[in-house]
Amino acid sequence: MQLKIMPKKKQKHLSAGGVPLILFLCQMISALDVPLDPKLLHDLVQPPTITHQSPKDYIIDPRENIVIQCEAKGKPPPSFSWTRNGTHFDIDKDPLVTMKPGSGTLVINIMSEGKAETYEGVYQCTARNERGAAVSNNIVVRPSRSPLWTKERLEPIILRNGQSLVLPCRPPIGLPPAIIFWMDNSFQRLPQSERVSQGLNGDLYFSNVLPEDTREDYICYARFNHTQTIQQKQPISLKVISAKSSKERPPTFLTPEGNESHKEELRGNVLSLECIAEGLPTPIIYWIKEDGTLPANRTFYRNFKKTLQITHVSEADSGNYQCIAKNALGAVHHTISVTVKAAPYWIVAPQNLVLSPGENGTLICRANGNPKPRISWLTNGVPIEIALDDPSRKIDGDTIIFSNVQESSSAVYQCNASNKYGYLLANAFVNVLAEPPRILTPANTLYQVIANRPALLDCAFFGSPMPAIEWFKGTKGSALHEDIYVLHDNGTLEIPVAQKDSTGTYTCVARNKLGMAKNEVHLEIKDPTRIIKQPEYAVVQRGSKVSFECRVKHDHTLIPTIMWLKDNGELPNDERFSTDKDHLVVSDVKDDDGGTYTCTANTTLDSASASALLRVVAPTPTPAPIYDVPNPPFDLELTNQLDKSVQLTWTPGDDNNSPITKFIIEYEDAMHDAGLWHHQAEVSGTQTTAQLKLSPYVNYSFRVMAENSIGRSMPSEASEQYLTKAAEPDQNPTAVEGLGTEPDNLVITWKPLNGFQSNGPGLQYKVSWRQKDGDDEWTSVVVANVSKYIVSGTPTFVPYLIKVQALNDVGFAPEPAAVMGHSGEDLPMVAPGNVHVNVVNSTLAEVHWDPVPPKSVRGHLQGYRIYYWKTQSSSKRNRRHIEKKILTFQGTKTHGMLPGLQPYSHYALNVRVVNGKGEGPASTDRGFHTPEGVPSAPSSLKIVNPTLDSLTLEWDPPSHPNGILTEYILKYQPINSTHELGPLVDLKIPANKTRWTLKNLNFSTRYKFYFYAQTSVGSGSQITEEAITTVDEAGIPPPDVGAGKAMASRQVDIATQGWFIGLMCAVALLILILLIVCFIRRNKGGKYPVKEKEDAHADPEIQPMKEDDGTFGEYRSFESDAEDHKPLKKGSRTPSDRTVKKEDSDDSLVDYGEGVNGQFNEDGSFIGQYSGKKEKEPAEGNESSEAPSPVNAMNSLV
Repeated sequence: MQLKIMPKKKQKHLSAGGVPLILFLCQMISALDVPLDPKLLHDLVQPPTITHQSPKDYIIDPRENIVIQCEAKGKPPPSFSWTRNGTHFDIDKDPLVTMKPGSGTLVINIMSEGKAETYEGVYQCTARNERGAAVSNNIVVRPSRSPLWTKERLEPIILRNGQSLVLPCRPPIGLPPAIIFWMDNSFQRLPQSERVSQGLNGDLYFSNVLPEDTREDYICYARFNHTQTIQQKQPISLKVISAKSSKERPPTFLTPEGNESHKEELRGNVLSLECIAEGLPTPIIYWIKEDGTLPANRTFYRNFKKTLQITHVSEADSGNYQCIAKNALGAVHHTISVTVKAAPYWIVAPQNLVLSPGENGTLICRANGNPKPRISWLTNGVPIEIALDDPSRKIDGDTIIFSNVQESSSAVYQCNASNKYGYLLANAFVNVLAEPPRILTPANTLYQVIANRPALLDCAFFGSPMPAIEWFKGTKGSALHEDIYVLHDNGTLEIPVAQKDSTGTYTCVARNKLGMAKNEVHLEIKDPTRIIKQPEYAVVQRGSKVSFECRVKHDHTLIPTIMWLKDNGELPNDERFSTDKDHLVVSDVKDDDGGTYTCTANTTLDSASASALLRVVAPTPTPAPIYDVPNPPFDLELTNQLDKSVQLTWTPGDDNNSPITKFIIEYEDAMHDAGLWHHQAEVSGTQTTAQLKLSPYVNYSFRVMAENSIGRSMPSEASEQYLTKAAEPDQNPTAVEGLGTEPDNLVITWKPLNGFQSNGPGLQYKVSWRQKDGDDEWTSVVVANVSKYIVSGTPTFVPYLIKVQALNDVGFAPEPAAVMGHSGEDLPMVAPGNVHVNVVNSTLAEVHWDPVPPKSVRGHLQGYRIYYWKTQSSSKRNRRHIEKKILTFQGTKTHGMLPGLQPYSHYALNVRVVNGKGEGPASTDRGFHTPEGVPSAPSSLKIVNPTLDSLTLEWDPPSHPNGILTEYILKYQPINSTHELGPLVDLKIPANKTRWTLKNLNFSTRYKFYFYAQTSVGSGSQITEEAITTVDEAGIPPPDVGAGKAMASRQVDIATQGWFIGLMCAVALLILILLIVCFIRRNKGGKYPVKEKEDAHADPEIQPMKEDDGTFGEYRSFESDAEDHKPLKKGSRTPSDRTVKKEDSDDSLVDYGEGVNGQFNEDGSFIGQYSGKKEKEPAEGNESSEAPSPVNAMNSLV
């Protein structure tokens, strides 16, 4: 087993469970870090570890002594040795080289004599003790160099305005490379811009030159930071000759050359790409990545966007980058192919292992790079292939596996990962120890913690094998009342919310197979520091005195210090400000004294503060007192804490000039209903304590509100939490029901208890059931906190007794009362028998049947359902699509009425029993026949071919003859010019006729016609129409035979008389006025006068139909005919062809109102629900509502 003594913090929760608390911290850790405890390190054997070394590439200043660092730790302290260029470096033979005492750091004294170049080379340090050897990196030591520029003669440069130019710098090669910049003789940096800029190589580029570029002191400087020296190049002279006009040209690149170039960079470095172009006007540079986008957070533009830099490059940044130079005359592109390589970098670096004898472990060394690095192992600085063989280790590529290690297996292993770009070297030791437990926390440490805050008790430990940690409270392991503790892997015990009863002595015990160690620490819980009387907002008059009160409540063992601040700073040094224990007094208040005053109470463990604002105003009359709701109570405290009661005490707030009448106490259950406050109790306004009754297993918090005649205060701050002990439930679930959903099951449901009602953890339910009529024992099952249980395999529809009892980890609730339920229903098995039908009249029939046996229902009987349909009309004149209808009769009824039947029709029906599952089988179909009834009105009536003395009537037969038509009855009567009705004439017409001509009528006379059909039962509904006989061409009736010349002569005489012409004009004018009045009255809803006459002279033979009484059930239609969906009509107007169309109608419950729900009793009142889809027919006998035409009005006046 591999052990690690102090890993990252990890929490583990344990429950006290009501027994003496022994807290175990069992750490099964794979590796062990040795704590940096001086006493422990002094005694513990440990292999060497390199703690500090010089960098791999170590550039030194040749003017100073050379210091090559190598520091290491270990027990016993390690000894040091060095190699130089791969061979042993004997420092004793070189008087200039010394090693620091207790360290491996070399100091080479070249200040007195010697040269730095003599000690240039590759150094490596080895730290060794009896447990192994650790080695440093290869440290390459090189002296810095800052060479001078070679002497050269620089000729002056002369250019024309607009030409491009590159001023070369070519600094000498130094170590490290120099930093280049251009200045003039006055050491002023030369200005740079998009036109003039310095390249990465140090050269100065001009995209185009201008006359102002002329100068003789272009100087390139090279600064070598390591030696703090600056080297200067010879000045360059430039003269720009002004030309009349410079020819503009498109861009070309000054650097890099060509269309493509390649750049290689190492992972993690800064990638710098450069494009500098010349052209006139000055080109602008743009950058894109051809196969992707530039990384937003790592991309930067330098040197006026001529340089693109990407920081922390990775392999994903490889690809083609394109720079574009553009001006008004064109653009040019250059592609830079970037390849990102990588020196080795760690994926998993090897870690030290501390193992016990006989345990197993692994060292893992994983690295990556581009190209892939090669992994090699060394032990104690020697390649593992040639090192002494160790039977406990096995090498598997980048992993060394150790098994059954012994103390001789201790060693330091080196992992080397290298490729062409660099290497990584890591030391990791394997230290096999057998150490008994040690507790490093000082004994009898005292911890002081404020109540309701976390308490952390330390138990730093060490041992090999890893010790198991146990915590006890009290010297005898006394029980603790808290449920939850947090145990950390480093041995620390955390009490998340420390309470007063957390005070005591705690013992930490560490054990492994080599021994045991223990340590006692002490915990004291202190009351928090609180400001129970805070300073209050004050408005005072200038020149008056103001006092701020700050009353502090604190633990009696802690001494607070009270400090006052003004606007978060010290109080003014003014004798007008005075303080005592609880007050700050400001005398002779001035305007500058306004601001925020803060009272701060500090103890060694905590602090509290409160602030108030002071506003200074000009003197004003004394204001009237302000009445308001009370301030909230404060300083809530719980005492006398028992299992089912607690005493709550509080301090009232200011009553704001209205006495407090009562206090309202509320509680919150943080365990079950956090955030919800419930009413607990009310006490009088003179009390400041209350004894509260509590329920089991509730985490109570309390708050108090005060009430006066103005209203109720805001709630106080919540009290501390108090968790009551668990107890068995004192009530059972409610709403227990048993209903089957399938024929072979019983679904038991209930309303579960809420968390407050559970009274303890582990709420469950004991569900019990047995058949009501049997002698079976109760069957019981305990289920989790759910609300349903399904019993399978039950017989169909059997009554059961059911009980649901609550229980928790403490015990059971009282025995519950049994309720009755039923297992699942199945479809009825038997059809009703002895079905027979009594036809009451042509539209109503009564159906009787025998009830089915109760056992065959196999469920709750809901009633009987009648399916009935019309098979064929007896007259065979009205064949309609078969439509099945349904009537349902509730309960145990054995008869019912079928309303709305079609007269003179054949019907069939069957009856089925219905339960909660559905319908049973149908009875045998029974047929019956309805007798004849009176017919409906003729479908239409129109008058055609009017002449002087005749009118021809055409009609369509009734849509519902309801029997065999025997004849048609036509009645008509004349209407004179005063709208009075003349004598009524009756006429019988054979049933096979659809056209009839009336002769010998009066000319130019209006007639009203009443027309209906008859069967053997009686007359049907009538249809009416009006028509007028015509006049001759002169507007005068034709002369009778024998009238002769007298009539003609009179006609001529009248026509030539002026008075007759005037009379006719007057008549025409009256007719026009009458027409206008008629139209106005008609538009306002007035009745047509003839309609009033007709209503007064209604046909006495036409009587309304009366529906027979009967018993009706719930009505439902399976199918609907086209007629069933015609829209309702309130009336119809006579069309221009004088045709009146009567809508088809069926005798049905629609006449009682669409969708009306009601009931008839057995003597004929409605008992069912009608849900048919038929529309109500228009009222029969409707007369034409057409307004009279001018011609008709004229004829009526003649």
